[in-house]
Amino acid sequence: MKKPIFIANWKATKTIKETSEWVNIVKPNLPEATDIDIVVCPPFNSLGIAEALLQGTNIKIGAQDVSKFRKGAYTGEVTVEMLENLVSYCIVGHSERRRYFGETDDDVIEKVNLLLDAKITPVLCVSDLVQLDSYIQRGKRIIEEAESIVFVYEPPGAISGGGSYKPEDPDKASENAGKISEKIGKKVSTLYGGSVNPENVKALFSKENIDGGLVGQASVDPQTFLALLKASN
Repeated sequence: MKKPIFIANWKATKTIKETSEWVNIVKPNLPEATDIDIVVCPPFNSLGIAEALLQGTNIKIGAQDVSKFRKGAYTGEVTVEMLENLVSYCIVGHSERRRYFGETDDDVIEKVNLLLDAKITPVLCVSDLVQLDSYIQRGKRIIEEAESIVFVYEPPGAISGGGSYKPEDPDKASENAGKISEKIGKKVSTLYGGSVNPENVKALFSKENIDGGLVGQASVDPQTFLALLKASN
């Protein structure tokens, strides 16, 4: 059985200086051993410094997004080639990308394909089973290479967005997360995303179909992050 995965998504919150300050607080206080794989996803500007500062720890680095294009004349894009040898994971299909930047299912599937080619683990966000059906119908590799993908059940209504926490009921979250494996046709790694915090992480992680969490707001503050690690471990 694979370890549970705990992925911290900082979103658009930190400068390089703030990233260094976060690491300086967290690094000396990390548990020596953990039963959870930990991934931190800083903004693009901080990927390099975070990777350098966290070397020698049990934290891996992930990206928050990737371009649907390969390298070329695409001003402002961060391509999969730029992420190779820098990150181990990459979030794709987050509902905030859809809401604010108009991403489509086809865009997300193309990103998954590029990441799989580059041997970077896609962290594929799924809002509901209708969206998953679309992914499966449009992207055959999502079925064929499902064991190389981390799925996230992340109902948009549960995302805190920097405000109050509003998680889904743990039993309901587990039921819906389990349906992802049913649709895929085999057990896949499925995380829960949406208002995960130190107070509810144990209840969520203890559920049968939840293999970890994608954590936003609670990962930004280093002390809250450490409290969450302690509660989840």
